[in-house]
Amino acid sequence: MPGDAFSGHPLFQHSVDATGLACPLPILRAKKALAVLVSGDTLQIITTDRGAVKDFQAFCRQTGNELIAQIEEPGRVVHYMRRR
Repeated sequence: MPGDAFSGHPLFQHSVDATGLACPLPILRAKKALAVLVSGDTLQIITTDRGAVKDFQAFCRQTGNELIAQIEEPGRVVHYMRRR
């Protein structure tokens, strides 16, 4: 489902719902989803794990994927990354 330009969130081609999952599962799910995307596509990942913000920052530094945004919402964080 593509992103909604009117929501204030970046547009995306694929979404992963990792709510309720603890580290390292959100990262593993994101890695699996990125593997099927083409270069330049954007992935949305929804997490509730408190450590996910730093985990995704480190993951993007290590993999070369671009972390576009991390938007904190009540009870969750929505991450957006662009596949390298």
